[in-house]
This record gives sequence, structure tokens and C-alpha cells, in this order.
Amino acid sequence: QVELVQSGGGSVQAGGSRRLSCAASGFTGRKLCMGWFRQAPGKEREGVALIHSTGETTYVDSVKGRFTISKDNAKSTSYLQMDSLKPEDTGMYFCAAQGTLYCTLPPVTYNNWGQGTQVTVSS
Repeated sequence: QVELVQSGGGSVQAGGSRRLSCAASGFTGRKLCMGWFRQAPGKEREGVALIHSTGETTYVDSVKGRFTISKDNAKSTSYLQMDSLKPEDTGMYFCAAQGTLYCTLPPVTYNNWGQGTQVTVSS
């Protein structure tokens, strides 16, 4: 059974940093593509960052240069380091994963999700 367990998040002032973690279990095979998504109140969930099975990364333009996604393959755990946080980064953050070589930003393509964690950035 696939399970994604998130940790991290919380409240921070603008300009601060936060790190999120997502531990995946139950995936078979050697391919594991993981991503981070966020949903602000009243808005749709959007893709933020992906790390493909190859180690390549993809970021949405609004977080480029501020967020860094990484993955510990031995632990099947993804991390999202968020620096220079802005109030518009506030939202519920979710991790997701696929047992594929590459994955994509649209949330609709994912079946496996973490429980979500709130990140609140105050000005």
C-alpha cells in the first residue's frame, strides 16, 4: 500500500525559510518521481516543484531561485527547501508521487498524496 507522510511547515515571517519532508513507502520498482504542490484558500491546487526519477528538477516560475527540491533515494524521501518566503507562498502544501521516470506539474495526474501541511508566511 502506497503511503506518503509529510512533515515540516508552520508559520514564518516574509524572507524566512522552511523545509518540508515527504517520506514515501509502498512503491515497487526503481522509478519514483516526487512533487510538491500547494493550495491557497479559494484557489486550485498548483504544482510547485518536481524531482524526476533521473534527478532532474522542474519548478514553477514563481518559486525558481527560492525553492529547492531534493530526494534521498535510499529513504524514498523528498525535501522542499523554501527560502526567501513571501506571503503569496502561504497555503496548504502537499506532496505526491508516481512510480514513473518523469512526472508533470498538473495535480490531476497524481493518485498518491501526502496528508498536507500548512505553511503561513506573514508580512
